[in-house]
Amino acid sequence: MTLKTKDNDAIIKRLRRVEGQIKGIQKMVEEEKFCGDILIQIAAARAALNSVGGLILENYMKNCLKSYLDGATEEEALDKLVDTMLKYTKQN
Repeated sequence: MTLKTKDNDAIIKRLRRVEGQIKGIQKMVEEEKFCGDILIQIAAARAALNSVGGLILENYMKNCLKSYLDGATEEEALDKLVDTMLKYTKQN
């Protein structure tokens, strides 16, 4: 499954924003900023990345359902969807 072209622009824009947040966090660490401020920025970057992940997951789920309608068995489509969601939501 691939992303729809119209979604790519929004996703790339959000990923670039996350990239900027990560670079900002690196700079804060290098400059030995207050740990509490760094943690707040890490939380913001994590939330932004989760938001992007949610967009991609939504797109995947919609395509997965289309795949089911286009010939995959219901069990195959649901198994793949469940497997992907488990991997996406896995916490380390």
